Amino acid sequence: MMKPEDNELLVRVGPGTAMGALFRRFWLPVMLSDELSEPDCTPVRVNVLGEKLIAFRDTNGRIGLLDAYCTHRRANLFWGRNEDCGLRCVYHGWKFDVDGNCVDVPNAPDGDRLKQNMSTIAYPTMERGSMIWAYLGPRELMPAPPATEVFEAPASHRVIRKIVARGNYLQFMEGDIDSSHVSFLHSNVDNTPLAGSRVTPFAYQDKTPRWTIKPTDYGLMLAAQRNAGPDNYSWRINQWLLPFATLIAAPKDWPFTTNVRVPIDDENSMQFRIWTHPDRPLTDKEIETSQGGVIFPEMIPGTFETKENASNDYLIDRENQRTRTYTGIKGIPSQDLAVTQDQGGGPIADRSRERLTSSDTAIVFMRKRLLDAVKALQQGIEPPEAQNAAAYRVRPIDTVLPRGVDLESGTAADTMKIVA
Repeated sequence: MMKPEDNELLVRVGPGTAMGALFRRFWLPVMLSDELSEPDCTPVRVNVLGEKLIAFRDTNGRIGLLDAYCTHRRANLFWGRNEDCGLRCVYHGWKFDVDGNCVDVPNAPDGDRLKQNMSTIAYPTMERGSMIWAYLGPRELMPAPPATEVFEAPASHRVIRKIVARGNYLQFMEGDIDSSHVSFLHSNVDNTPLAGSRVTPFAYQDKTPRWTIKPTDYGLMLAAQRNAGPDNYSWRINQWLLPFATLIAAPKDWPFTTNVRVPIDDENSMQFRIWTHPDRPLTDKEIETSQGGVIFPEMIPGTFETKENASNDYLIDRENQRTRTYTGIKGIPSQDLAVTQDQGGGPIADRSRERLTSSDTAIVFMRKRLLDAVKALQQGIEPPEAQNAAAYRVRPIDTVLPRGVDLESGTAADTMKIVA
């Protein structure tokens, strides 16, 4: 059970909040590169950490991320003209470059003098892994981006989707690290994996994971142990990257899923779902399998909303639920959304009313790690993880090891290739 005041500390992410300040110490993906498809293309609204911004790609291909409102009369720059290396407000013609400098004040006689003091908020950006990243924190503390292979892999090695999730980021992220739910939510009624799922059978044969959790320089290594016959254990080892991402276990030669959770505001979040094999291009069959609606959900065309959503009860098929799948909901992400989006009656879960068990150990560790980091930052102690980009170069793994093999031993670590 979590204290209500601790819950509030973790879920509030807007400007001036402690959790918002923690997120601002890290580079965050805020949109897909394809959303700004070419130089001088249409500007795009970006809402992140409770802040309204406008993104644009200038004539030279550079990405700008500016305060949504012009410094003059606060007109919305979404209506702006993206032209000649700047975004021009259509209300009075003021123009800003990607660094936030005001480069033209055409409606005032002394505009050339005035523009020197009319700059707007602009955040550093970079393109990486088909995503546009932004750093919203203090410039003097700007770190290197995390060295996770998923974020560096060539386009041929991955499939990526952006999903808008109507709920607080934390309950979605808790679902990502909750290995116990896989045995139920993502199963068939005959205790087999869903068609197209990339989970090994042991998660369905032994529904009671035992946890080994290791705090790390990047977050947490979360190892769920299950029986795999009389002589072996199955280990599903997820990697949680503070503060926003989970690398989800898959066997060594399979692609694996990464879920990145970035808050839009207290009650909405972005999910970047990435399916990657860091060592090789995905095969045509793997790409085809991922598009079947199980690994990646069907989307409403022209949006980042899933076709299966709360307004249509996630298209739940009760006959299918009775006879075939555990939920009657088709896609794994949609199954996750259905149970987490309205967790406890609203977009922000009330964790003070939970009744946790040993199966929730990973969630308890993650919450504590976040709380420790937030409370330390409130005391002026910067998160060391933000300045340790190299530590984020890790992988998850789903493997089988003989009983008695020490998970921490060199042999086991080498077998599982936990660290790339």
